[in-house]
Amino acid sequence: MSSTVGSQVGRTVRAPKTAELIAAQLRRRIVLGELTPGETLPPENQLMEQFGVSRPTLREAFRILEAEMLISVKRGSRGGAQVVAPDFSVAARHVGLLLQMQGTTLDDVYEARMVSEPACARLLTKRRTKQDIADLNEVVAQLQSAVESKDNSVPDAVLWTRLTYRFHELIMERSGNKTLAVQGAVLQEIVATHMEMRVARNFDKTESPERFQRAIKAYKRLVALVEARDAEGAERHWRNHMKVAGTYLLKDGLQDKPVVDLFF
Repeated sequence: MSSTVGSQVGRTVRAPKTAELIAAQLRRRIVLGELTPGETLPPENQLMEQFGVSRPTLREAFRILEAEMLISVKRGSRGGAQVVAPDFSVAARHVGLLLQMQGTTLDDVYEARMVSEPACARLLTKRRTKQDIADLNEVVAQLQSAVESKDNSVPDAVLWTRLTYRFHELIMERSGNKTLAVQGAVLQEIVATHMEMRVARNFDKTESPERFQRAIKAYKRLVALVEARDAEGAERHWRNHMKVAGTYLLKDGLQDKPVVDLFF
């Protein structure tokens, strides 16, 4: 017996509360698709009889699922519990808090993205569809339009930030790897908030118009590599692009800025 297992012997194991067991059963049905988003759960009286529990116990189970944003409970005579679609914001909130409590820096978060995004670009080349190429090109066209719509070639800061983030998001989403896609989604709030800070601090008329054109050129190049199914080329190109972009996004001491400072 290992020391780890041995250290567990004699420890008190808390038995799950009845409400937790009910929540677990309902959660499983939601995850398996037996209960679908928009569907209303049976009336409380029916569920109380089904599970053999009191109303307070059932409502405690509802509160657990409501906190997980798996159901929405409406009170009153026409109320009830309705299943809602799982939201990435739930995971993002918990991961964000964990990173904040550990003193994680923006450089650390960006480093993680530099590992995952180029890998997603490689996967995308192997699994891309015509719709993926069309969607990526649409974002590039909107970026080009955002630049050309301004006389000084410096686009609207908020629009530019939203569109560039969408391009990165598409790479993760369309890679075909659900785990990496979720990883990108849970970091969305941190990345988006950081980009807004970067924009607020330095995005003004002093920006070089050439920087925006270089970014668009890099995006076009990636789309071409993806369309040509050049996996190695796409991964290498996107890693190099992110290294260059990182020198801008993390300058002025932002690389050492704790994630927690973004939200407070």
